[in-house]
Amino acid sequence: MDTGIAVDTASGIAMDAATDMKQAMRQRHTVRKFTSKPLLPELISQLNDRVRANNERLGLAISLKVGDGSALPGALKLFFAKGVRNYFVLAGSDRPGLDEDLGYASADLMLFAQTLGLDTWWIGGTFNRKNVEQAVPGKKVIGIVAVGFGVTPGVAHKSKTAAEVGSYEGPAPQWFADGVQAALLAPTALNKQCFRIAGEGGKVSISENGGTFSGADIGIVKYHFELGAGNAFEWA
Repeated sequence: MDTGIAVDTASGIAMDAATDMKQAMRQRHTVRKFTSKPLLPELISQLNDRVRANNERLGLAISLKVGDGSALPGALKLFFAKGVRNYFVLAGSDRPGLDEDLGYASADLMLFAQTLGLDTWWIGGTFNRKNVEQAVPGKKVIGIVAVGFGVTPGVAHKSKTAAEVGSYEGPAPQWFADGVQAALLAPTALNKQCFRIAGEGGKVSISENGGTFSGADIGIVKYHFELGAGNAFEWA
């Protein structure tokens, strides 16, 4: 069906919304301490709508938990984090490509939350798995994304250069350079940015070093690259 809305990226973001998402991509930083300010029903509804859209498009089982402080172990909350009471559970039926799809969806949810004035934190190895998995019985959980009002907006992570992560066969077009710059803004495991982006003749591929969260990292980086590059390329 023709909706009459131009689409800017492969992720299905309408062009008028893509501008807001690009701005959110530049503004979003990891936040580990949150205020006690609750999410209003309107915000919860918008977040749940976005979750539902990602689940339907990618065949996932992501859910939003609100007002639940059991996602993190006590020691972490005492010394490293604060106020994590709302979070997305990144889950789905175990299958090839699940981690990448969950990473891709989590990038969309984090940036969408940013457009609503919220802050986020992607948590992979330090959440309370037993408590979190109870929300999605029978599904594989790869992590959570804390969401709420940050005590501070966070700071930019240390970043590699475009030349360290990207290469193009021949003169690189502007869309490729824009995509790589967007990818460098993506959160990755331990902020190591262990990905490589290669382009040739309008086709692009992304590889990772095979670490524990490499699948999710590739999905997150793909989302950011698409947002920066637009629809001028195809995935190899």
